[in-house]
Amino acid sequence: MFDIIRYADSDCAAWNDFVAQSKQGTFLFDRRYMGYHRDRFVDYSLLFYLKGKLYAILPANLVGDTLWSHQGLTYGGLITNGHATAADVCSLFEELNAYLHCRGIHRVVYKPMPWIYQLLPAEEDLYAIFNRCHAQLMVRNVSSTIVQDRALKWRRIRQFGANKAEKEGICVVQDDRAYADFWQVLTDNLQHTYHTRPVHTLAEINRLHDAFPDNIKLYVARLDEKVIGGTLLYVTPQVVHAQYISATPEGKHLHAIDAIYRKVLTEDYRDCRYFDFGISNEDRGRYLNEGLIYQKEGFGGRAVCYDWYEWNVE
Repeated sequence: MFDIIRYADSDCAAWNDFVAQSKQGTFLFDRRYMGYHRDRFVDYSLLFYLKGKLYAILPANLVGDTLWSHQGLTYGGLITNGHATAADVCSLFEELNAYLHCRGIHRVVYKPMPWIYQLLPAEEDLYAIFNRCHAQLMVRNVSSTIVQDRALKWRRIRQFGANKAEKEGICVVQDDRAYADFWQVLTDNLQHTYHTRPVHTLAEINRLHDAFPDNIKLYVARLDEKVIGGTLLYVTPQVVHAQYISATPEGKHLHAIDAIYRKVLTEDYRDCRYFDFGISNEDRGRYLNEGLIYQKEGFGGRAVCYDWYEWNVE
């Protein structure tokens, strides 16, 4: 029924065109975005053709005998358009398993797109991996999301913080020239708090911003011209996602993040459909950072799960 083709660079235009008209397309699936870390992953993305026409695509990478969808992306899963049906997608996953089995790939880890990003209902894949692949839940992370036209009232501590920051003279601006300053704040904070580094290097995020200037936006809080906090936003058709949030010790004391999100949520992105703060978990969902999620819930965010599933190819 389906012709399954492994992605090659010659498929770039067809891939990007399909993403642009799909039910789940965001710039993260554009090959210009996926290409920034191509040296870190063995790409094993797949294209599914039905009667000669591109029906679906699957961003994926290979590690040993395991197919991931996709380790380098926040979310992944099967990308389809409005023509996809539940029955066809069930058949697609049956044929995918046969295709992988013939190539010695014995396991799949699948990271479906959270529903808030779907332009139309698009959970045919979730039914198919349950019904045909007998997938099991592997990871469940919890994010905090605001429905902007039904936004909850901020907790008093967040309102107090934004007011305090304003009184202290903190200025919040959207500034695409401040990446180096913010990246230093972010790197220092992650190293001190979690003994880790940002997923993206400064050079990588600069390249991505150059490629997607309308989708990647940086907001910073300044005190006396010094950057003391910031957030990097990923802007997609109906979700604005906080990819990074960070502040210096001084910025935390002066509530710089509260000031930033007053501008972001009540001014610049008050008309977006969903605002997503990102997950507050470690250890693949087993640990909930209650302090972090308390801050996000203080702005009115409530739970949306980012799940991973796995199954053995038979």
